[in-house]
This record gives sequence, C-alpha cells and structure tokens, in this order.
Amino acid sequence: MKYSPLHPLTWWIWSLVIAISVVRVSNAYFAIGAIAIVGLIVFKLREDAPWGKSFNWTIKAAGWILLIRTFIGISIGVPIPGNIIFSLPRISVPTWMPGIRIGGAVTAERLSSALSEGVIICAIIVIFGAASSLTSPHRLLRILPVYIYEFATAVVIATSVLPQLVSSVARIRQAQRLRGQKTKGFTSYRRLAIPLLEESLARSLDLASAMDARGYGTNRVRSRYRPINWQLRDSAVVATGLFVLVLS
Repeated sequence: MKYSPLHPLTWWIWSLVIAISVVRVSNAYFAIGAIAIVGLIVFKLREDAPWGKSFNWTIKAAGWILLIRTFIGISIGVPIPGNIIFSLPRISVPTWMPGIRIGGAVTAERLSSALSEGVIICAIIVIFGAASSLTSPHRLLRILPVYIYEFATAVVIATSVLPQLVSSVARIRQAQRLRGQKTKGFTSYRRLAIPLLEESLARSLDLASAMDARGYGTNRVRSRYRPINWQLRDSAVVATGLFVLVLS
C-alpha cells in the first residue's frame, strides 16, 4: 500500500508513547495487543525499502529473546511456590547467594511470570522496530538540528544497521540460489558470513568517501532544501498514542 510518508519523528514519538504505556500497564495481554496493532500498522503502511523489510527480522529476534528470557526465568532465579509442572536438574550455588537457585522445580506461577516479563520486553523491541520500519533514516537525519548532527548521525546509522543487513542478506541469498547453492540449513550461514562482511565493508568505505566529498564535519551550514513540515495528520497519530497512554 502506497501512502504519503508522515513526518520522520511521528512514528518515533508514537512508538515511545506506546512503549511507555506497555511498561506502565505491565500486563502481557496489553503487550500482545500492542504488538498486534503495531504489526498491522507496519504491514499496511511500510514502504518497499530496506528499512520497511526489517520488521520481519525484528519479529524473529523478539521471538528468540522471548524463548531465551523464558528459559532463564524458569531455570535461574528466586523460586516461586505453586503448582509444579516439571523439574530441572538442580545445581548447587555458593552460600553467599541465598534464595537463588539454578534448576529445580518449575511451577506454573514461575513459568507465567517469566513469559509475562518476556512478552513485555519483546513488545518494546517490536514497537521500536516498527518505528524503524516506518521511517526512512535519511529523512530522519534531514530534520535534526545541526548542534546534535554528529550524535544524530551515529544514531541514524545504528538504527539503519538492521535494514541494511536484511537487504544485504536478501541479495546474497538470491545470488546463491541463482548459482544453485542451498540457502537453508546451518551450513548455508557459513557461506553467508564472508560475502556479508565484504559487502558491509564496501558500503562503509563508500559512505566515508561520500561524507568526505560533501565536506562532512568541516561545514556547519546546513541546507534547508525541501524542508519537511509537521502536518495535522502527524498530530492525529501522536494524539492516538497519547490517548492510549492516558487510558493506561
């Protein structure tokens, strides 16, 4: 679906407000609802660009984080009494760690608590991943003030790493399929590492050359060519997030 992009800060402000709401409510069902709404918005409004395709990888990363957080939560920590579901092998801990256990009985209450905390963490990751998928990092860099430009550049580059990696992986996978190579399984990742590193290095050198050619760091005057204005619909989107925050 094609649509006119909003102001670069709109989705970031909206995501920040929704993330604060998720933390304030601290409820797994509310977090799942936020993930569902954010996912629907992304799949309806994202652009056909590298940053728009990064949301799928954000979902996968959040899923792995949920599994790891749940495993750590049920295997390490303070025991929670309740209905025992199963037991893990018990490992002895030093005496200076009273109350902490590794392994032992896993109760339904402990599993529920670990899952709830993991879902909230994943919701925050997905929400900010959605903002990154809906906003062009180049447009975001254009509207930032000059006195934080260096810091903003570092932030924009950091937030665009995942989209660029997704785009690079897709190109390398396509080239491997055209050569008749297998692109599934653990062994395929070993063939992916070297081309990905080489392409990332080449992109970094091209970026450095382009910045140097444009006088980055030597000229403090910024062009106001094609300024991006805040519109009424940007205020409407932010207002919906603030409404959710008030209800929370």
